[in-house]
Amino acid sequence: MTTLASGADTLTRDALTVLQPGFTGTTAPDWLLRRLGEGLASVGLFGRNIASPGQLAALTAQLRAERDDVLVAIDEEGGDVTRLEVRSGSSFPGNHALGAVDDVELTRAVAHELGRRLASCGVNLNWAPSADVNSNPSNPVIGVRSFGADTELAARHTAAYVTGLQSAGVAACTKHFPGHGDTAVDSHHSLPRIDVTADVLTDRELTPFRAAVAAGTRAVMSAHILVPALDPDLPATLSRRILTGLLRGELGYDGLIVTDGMEMRAIAGTYGIERGSVLAVAAGADAICVGGGLADDATVLRLRDALVAAVRAGELPEERLADAADRVRALARWAGTADRSPEDARGDDIGLRAARRALTVTVAPGLERPESFKPLTEPPYVAALTPVANIAVGDETPWGVAAELIHLLPGTVTGSFSAEDGKDGKDGKDRRADEDGTSGASAGRAALQAAGPRRIVAVVRDEHRHPWMASALDTLLAARPDTIVVEMGVPQAAPRGALHIATHGAARVCGRAAAEVITGLAGITGL
Repeated sequence: MTTLASGADTLTRDALTVLQPGFTGTTAPDWLLRRLGEGLASVGLFGRNIASPGQLAALTAQLRAERDDVLVAIDEEGGDVTRLEVRSGSSFPGNHALGAVDDVELTRAVAHELGRRLASCGVNLNWAPSADVNSNPSNPVIGVRSFGADTELAARHTAAYVTGLQSAGVAACTKHFPGHGDTAVDSHHSLPRIDVTADVLTDRELTPFRAAVAAGTRAVMSAHILVPALDPDLPATLSRRILTGLLRGELGYDGLIVTDGMEMRAIAGTYGIERGSVLAVAAGADAICVGGGLADDATVLRLRDALVAAVRAGELPEERLADAADRVRALARWAGTADRSPEDARGDDIGLRAARRALTVTVAPGLERPESFKPLTEPPYVAALTPVANIAVGDETPWGVAAELIHLLPGTVTGSFSAEDGKDGKDGKDRRADEDGTSGASAGRAALQAAGPRRIVAVVRDEHRHPWMASALDTLLAARPDTIVVEMGVPQAAPRGALHIATHGAARVCGRAAAEVITGLAGITGL
């Protein structure tokens, strides 16, 4: 292990140890290596840091050359939220697809294979899985990142995911405690509020987290949400009642508590990241995640100095900071000695096979039998009705079925259509231009004109949350009832179209599975 710089006293070293910063670039900058030598113990990776598995392995080796026990964390959920495959789309379906299959052994195996790939690149902490129960269908940030709206289903798959991931030697970080599923606001933009009783929270939100604790999750991530039934004043990340009283005390959790990104507006816009970080550690958090948008040495120094100053001013007990740093080091020790179970015999294509099993296919009522649907043999026109991407997913990750259809049916043409007025800039949701859906109808007419005589494949994502999208689909189906509809979000809206395929996620393999059905490579089953 690297010897710490002689000028770093214990307090300063502990303050650095509890930080999980990000950085820019595909190699480690000098400032980051210098801080690792002074006590920084964790680094967070994002899509901007990854070009290929080989490059990622070289990057993590560079970090370990400076500090051999460094925790290298990543936000790799599979499905819609991927960093390993941010430019191509994930080889693994996300939680909602796995929940739709409801085979806990499949979930365990998918998580194990994902963990194996992370471990082979030198990553040893994954900010996953999402244990949130997606009880609010209008949720703009969780959606297909959840295993589903059923509490017990979410609990058993959360436990299976934790077990599978950690069997590959990668620590799971179950999120977003105490549950982000019943929110209508994205905490990247502002502070969500959950107004339900303590009994509802106990029976619904907390159940998957109990399952994760029982499964031995090595880390838990807090949510930037206000839950008045638990703490009427402070969001969960800053609440001692929630982190120490509930998570540590009532749930008996003894592992690492990580905050969600402190630069998110729910915290940064209200408390500021320095004050927020001090309050979070005082409340019981052990690691401060920062770097999704703030990724430089100045930020690390500001947070380090804020923690040191708070201890010296008596606002943060030195014992609490030392305890937090010890928990970070304990997880690093586990990561360095964790047993890895053998590779799953099912092989590398388990993600695609899981995506195929997750499909729900509905044939129009006029076609009495599945075999009545004639697969496409001529290149279609793919009309992607594109919503505003939430920040967790990012705009850079491709989605849809166009690329897979182009591969299977060369000559396929595609276009993207969206509401004319886009997002409202406050909560990341699409807004309707007017009450009669003119914006969506206009998008539908534009798609019809672009398609010409070609068969249309309309691809939507959470149709139920976007009135303009539903209106665009109305326009398409009125003119072209033979349109095939692919829903790649939560399939809350009623199926429609000559063929309706719900993929339960927008990962690349989900698009591949849908394209196989559309072109006849896979039969229509389960109807």
